[in-house]
Amino acid sequence: MKKSKLYTRTGDKGKTSLVGGERVPKYDQRIESYGTVDELNSFIGLLMTELSDTEDLDFLCFVQHKLFTIGSYLATNQNNTKLKVESRITSDSITRIEEEIDKLDSSVPKMTGFVLPGGSRGAALAHVCRTVCRRAEREIYRLQETEIVEDRLLMFMNRLSDYLFVLARKECINVNGHEIIWDYTCN
Repeated sequence: MKKSKLYTRTGDKGKTSLVGGERVPKYDQRIESYGTVDELNSFIGLLMTELSDTEDLDFLCFVQHKLFTIGSYLATNQNNTKLKVESRITSDSITRIEEEIDKLDSSVPKMTGFVLPGGSRGAALAHVCRTVCRRAEREIYRLQETEIVEDRLLMFMNRLSDYLFVLARKECINVNGHEIIWDYTCN
């Protein structure tokens, strides 16, 4: 494979290409959607640098690959280009994330109040990932108003934010022995 230049100059006028070559404005909702997924994937990479549990790291590696899959899906206008099979989220992926949520949730105590982000660097980064994931989900729902988006993709994103929340809880408890619970009486 021949090495290509990193810059193409084709985006200098505010447009970019989707899978299949269609040119759209860089602010197109499709670009907003997969750009936010890419941002999430980058934050997950940062989160991984703070974790040491190999099972968590392996699962997050799976998540990163799935987010790349989602980005490919979102970068494909299915009205003009056939979606590649590699760009689909399967029900097996959703089952896998649900099983991981259940596993982590069984390892932490029952919640006693609203959990505040923080407690350790890893927990705080997991919360940042969770909030970026929620934003990506909102962007994808906005895209779904005008374009085809499969339910499984949105289900995966929704489960992913739940996973990141319980991962943050686990990290905070493992580092501190407790979580930071919102004090609603704080004046």
